[in-house]
Amino acid sequence: MAAIGEEPIAARVRRLLEPVLERDGFELVEVEWLRVAGRWTLRLFVDRPGGVGIDECQEVSRTVEPILDVEDLIEPAYDLEVSSPGVERPLRKPSDFERFAGERVEVRAFSPVPDTAPGQPPRKRFTGVLRGAGDGAVLVEVDGVLHRIPLDRIAKAHLEYDAVQDLRRKD
Repeated sequence: MAAIGEEPIAARVRRLLEPVLERDGFELVEVEWLRVAGRWTLRLFVDRPGGVGIDECQEVSRTVEPILDVEDLIEPAYDLEVSSPGVERPLRKPSDFERFAGERVEVRAFSPVPDTAPGQPPRKRFTGVLRGAGDGAVLVEVDGVLHRIPLDRIAKAHLEYDAVQDLRRKD
């Protein structure tokens, strides 16, 4: 949707709204700009300590709608959706990988990554326990093998919901 050489809409929205939401105690986890059922949709995923519910999503919506209207950086008509990141929360920033160390994750690279662990073949997908981040890489333990994935090679990463582990935590 952005013209050649222009910053993508999701990036412009993130740059505009992130400081405002941080001021209000929210983290802007993800911004999506996509077509849903033939209509453009701007989807914001927000979080805060203790989580977010419908009241917090409405609060964020009431805060950002006038800002988006005044800035007028999105040309076509669109629907605004504000949501919690959910149990399979996306991981984007190095601080996300540090914060969620010890949790199950799925990390996908843009292409197979060589030399992630001694003696292991190149791979693109890593599902295991996040062991942390540092020095420009994420550490994921898969079947007892620790893999080092450079941050700049990660296409997508998210927490992986484990119902059994969730039940154990509640006991």
